Amino acid sequence: MIDIKVPTVGESISEVTLLKWVKNSGDYVERDEVIAELESEKATFEVNAEQAGTLQQSAKEGDTLKIGDILATIDEKAAKPEKAAGSNGTPAKEAKPATSTKTEPVVQQPSQAPVTAVSNDIKATPVAAAMIADKKVDPKSVTPSGYSGKIVKNDVLQALSNPGKVTGGKPLFSREERREKMSQLRKTISRRLVESKNTTAMLTTFNEVDMSRIMEIRSKFKDKFKEIHGVNLGFMSFFAKACAIALQEWPAVGAYIDGDQLVYHDYVDISVAVSTPRGLTVPVIRNVESLSMADIEKKVVELAGKARDNKLTMEELTGGTFTITNGGVFGSLMSTPIINLPQSAILGMHKIQERPMAINGQVVIKPMMYLAVSYDHRIIDGRESVSFLVRVKELLENPELLLFGKDPVKTLLEL
Repeated sequence: MIDIKVPTVGESISEVTLLKWVKNSGDYVERDEVIAELESEKATFEVNAEQAGTLQQSAKEGDTLKIGDILATIDEKAAKPEKAAGSNGTPAKEAKPATSTKTEPVVQQPSQAPVTAVSNDIKATPVAAAMIADKKVDPKSVTPSGYSGKIVKNDVLQALSNPGKVTGGKPLFSREERREKMSQLRKTISRRLVESKNTTAMLTTFNEVDMSRIMEIRSKFKDKFKEIHGVNLGFMSFFAKACAIALQEWPAVGAYIDGDQLVYHDYVDISVAVSTPRGLTVPVIRNVESLSMADIEKKVVELAGKARDNKLTMEELTGGTFTITNGGVFGSLMSTPIINLPQSAILGMHKIQERPMAINGQVVIKPMMYLAVSYDHRIIDGRESVSFLVRVKELLENPELLLFGKDPVKTLLEL
């Protein structure tokens, strides 16, 4: 028997949470095959089988384990089971109902009607979808109770019998509550946010930016940009590039305190806040000052994908010098972001909102965005923080300033 122990994942990490078992007790596993996923306070990682054999679990999903604890055992002497031939018998019989002419009308008939009436974004069973279309029920008024957020027949009946009341398949006036154990990631988020508030002299300064020029550029060049670079032209590349320039002009904004010393950086590593189902993660884009617009967009897509799949490495989560967070994707109009320690400043992007602006004595409707920079007043003075934000505003409202050359916009986008 071989013991599979919780591996060492970092100097400061002493315990992890068992997220899920990929293999079950009694399963035969091959060497190096993934058997479980663990979560530390900083990242999620996989555990592999050290030898081939039969697996026996020693912990349950959700358990908190110390480094070195036994996670599972593998009997390497166990014989590898032979695969079933599957030539006849049950598999053949099970395949028939899928193509049976009897069941076809039952499954397909209800699903045909609601296709045009119910949006593809709404997940519902065929019967529920047919009822929504027939009764002209607003899908948004129905609280789903089915697996993976799917609307079932009973949800529609509840909505019809209790118009305007959210029930979600539960009795009206329910007083139920539930408790969930905090994940290692959520514990870390909690600790770091409180530490940031308690250990920094945090202050926030605001400004607003006219997004007209950036929106014009994206509208004009987005198709060509996607064709050449294979990635969409988003807002993040403009903001990251503007911050990289402004940070080099105002280096204190990208500095941090180390003991009794101030550490300044000649490079710009920007942390990008990414919201995932398990909590907030902040992966880092390295040397933004040296990257092109396309490089930044590709890196954002790559890191966001890894964050959603819990595949970020420790290296990708550490070492940023400045952070950008975008609450606008959730509809936030204004907020005061919290500094991401040990950094000294963070830029908050927000929702683009059309507002009447006075320009040359005339009222003009413009797509405006509020910007917020929270900063550590121990390091950054008001003059530096305000000047930094004004410079970012200037660069965003005049994107040609981001790069000088022949045709500034086309050179900037490498078209």
